[in-house]
Amino acid sequence: MQSVDAREQMIEQQVRAWDVLDERVLEVMRRVPRELFVPAGQRYRAYADAEVPLPRGQHMLRPSVVGRLLQALMPQPGDQVLAIGAGTGFLTACLRAMATRVRALEIFPELADAARQNLTLFGQRDVEVVDADAMQGDGGARYDVIALTASLPVYDGRFERMLTLGGRLFVVVGEPPVMDARLVRRTSEDSVTMRSLFETVIDPLVNAVRPPEFTF
Repeated sequence: MQSVDAREQMIEQQVRAWDVLDERVLEVMRRVPRELFVPAGQRYRAYADAEVPLPRGQHMLRPSVVGRLLQALMPQPGDQVLAIGAGTGFLTACLRAMATRVRALEIFPELADAARQNLTLFGQRDVEVVDADAMQGDGGARYDVIALTASLPVYDGRFERMLTLGGRLFVVVGEPPVMDARLVRRTSEDSVTMRSLFETVIDPLVNAVRPPEFTF
């Protein structure tokens, strides 16, 4: 019961307070028990609006960022969804609660294993978690929704090319101290629209393209 109360407090004081007002998104975040996806030694941080440390120097996204991401992408039941950076599976579980077909890529095998185990414990045995480097592509597959859970130091068009017509991509671009969260939508085979959503700072995508170094 204590975790249910903490989850509701997270929804009201962190997620809703950060302009996540869609009731479908809020209900999903109520139903998915975040503490299940937090490493045992970090459970006390499960419902704090803070990044939770994970192995290999990675972090879980803050609940407020997860809420804004889900609200921007609004996955629908028929959508084909790709999560890039499964982590321990929390965001993947939220995406699966909104859409029926979800695939997740994770470069670190120990995190991929944790995500598979956590998703199974939650009862989502039909989510495919693949050990893979997203920078190597995904075999030419196209998706209606792509959630990129790590930042790109410079914008990289390879992920927008993985969208179906009308598909949506959530991506965070830039370097500390300020990064720009964006929603990218494919409007035709050769064009997209891009909208800035909010400022944040999250871990960079492993092997992402970096800006050139200045030399004097």
